[in-house]
Order: sequence, then structure tokens, then C-alpha cells
Amino acid sequence: MSQIRLYMDEDSGDIALVLALQNRGVDVITTLSVNRLKYPDEEQLIWARSQGRVLYSSNIQDFYRLHTAFLTQEQPHSGMILVQQQRYSIGELMRGILRLVAAKSAEEMENEVEFLSTWIEE
Repeated sequence: MSQIRLYMDEDSGDIALVLALQNRGVDVITTLSVNRLKYPDEEQLIWARSQGRVLYSSNIQDFYRLHTAFLTQEQPHSGMILVQQQRYSIGELMRGILRLVAAKSAEEMENEVEFLSTWIEE
């Protein structure tokens, strides 16, 4: 079972969070780092799948709708982690992601949506 590798969309790729995760051994790239800014959400999700990466976004409504559409069309995706990012500190987001990455494999994330709030201790 392989470790989750993240692809953060442009709404969620806070550099402090990216660096904190990378410093703890999490494989993270952002739309900026791979020159994919401004691509439509559907294309971002398809690209994440082609790279074997779980998409991380605070764009909950649009990506959950895409998740449902992909399942209905039997189109696979590598999984999504969705979060109300402004609700949490960088430390809380990092710890939640680290808990999730420690608990689930990339294979277990396929076609799944995880809400990061479930993994953040209040």
C-alpha cells in the first residue's frame, strides 16, 4: 500500500502548509509548482488521477459535485481531501493531514472524499 501523495489546488496551496507537510515527509505539489493555475476543476481532478495524487481543496461545493458526477459516469479519481481551510490554523490543517496520511493509503483513497474536519481534533 502506498502513501498518499497530495496535489493542492490554487485555493488551498498555502506555502506555509506545503512546506510544513514537506518537512514531515509528505509528497505535496501545488497547481503553481506544476504550472496548472486556472485549469478547470474537472481537468485538475483528471490530471491528479494521471499523476496518482489525491486532490486537496477548500472548494468543497464544486469538488464534491465533481466527485458525484465522476462516480455517476464511472470515471475514477484518486480521491479528494476537502476542507474549510479558513476555519483552521496551519498547524491544525497540517496535523489533520498527517493523521489522515498515516491512517489511509493512496489505494484506500481512490474514488473517496475525506473531509479534513473529521481528522482535526477540536
